[in-house]
Amino acid sequence: MPSKISRLILKKKNKSKIVCLTAYSKNIAEEVDKYTDLVLVGDSLGSVLYNFDTTRKVNLSMMIEHSKSVRKGVKKSLMIVDMPFNTYKNKLQALKNCKKIIKETKCDGVKLEGGSKIKDIIKHLVNNKIPVMGHIGITPQSQRGRFRYKGKTEKEKKNLLKDSKILEEAGVFAIVLECIEKKLSKKITETIEIPTIGIGSSKFCDGQILVLDDLLGLTNSKIKFVKKYANFKSNIRNAVKKFGSDVKRGSYPSLKHSY
Repeated sequence: MPSKISRLILKKKNKSKIVCLTAYSKNIAEEVDKYTDLVLVGDSLGSVLYNFDTTRKVNLSMMIEHSKSVRKGVKKSLMIVDMPFNTYKNKLQALKNCKKIIKETKCDGVKLEGGSKIKDIIKHLVNNKIPVMGHIGITPQSQRGRFRYKGKTEKEKKNLLKDSKILEEAGVFAIVLECIEKKLSKKITETIEIPTIGIGSSKFCDGQILVLDDLLGLTNSKIKFVKKYANFKSNIRNAVKKFGSDVKRGSYPSLKHSY
């Protein structure tokens, strides 16, 4: 098992929280890498960068190109890439596409959405030495209509707990729990031996992840679990406004900025 993944698992054993964020480009990845354990090139880039209304529109080439950029900025953290929709429908397709992503991006592993339905695919990947991260709860690639948190009903609780155990047995090294009720997130985290990474799933997970653009205040997200730690929109407006003013007044470019 790669040392970065081993360190992640060790953090759970030592009860040390795992810090994860998304990145889609080298410049951002360089800064994120300094303070994180895991950097995810998420298919959330579809909505964040391309204004898609669903992650289903993200394709393999998009993920590869952004991941190649992120790889140049990530030195310390574990770098994981989302497998986009319709790229792991069966064992052969999944292995072919995972190998392509890892070969072209030099990432440390991939993330797949789903539970028991994809256990055989995950087993096949793991048996072929592909490091896999799981993802259960709200799975945006298969979600239709309005998002609501998971684990409300006894049936959902039973199925999600079962899925977490199945994914662990299939060989994933960690699982993202997205929008899962807090008591259930706690139970899953205490039941399985691999790390759980929460997004909208309470403080009881072994680690947390957010979409960086949400954290920086670059999106208009009103999702309950999003906490904005900065207001980059305001910074951008102020910088652009000042640039425009300097251009109009003729103070930019000055001699200092001229050849």
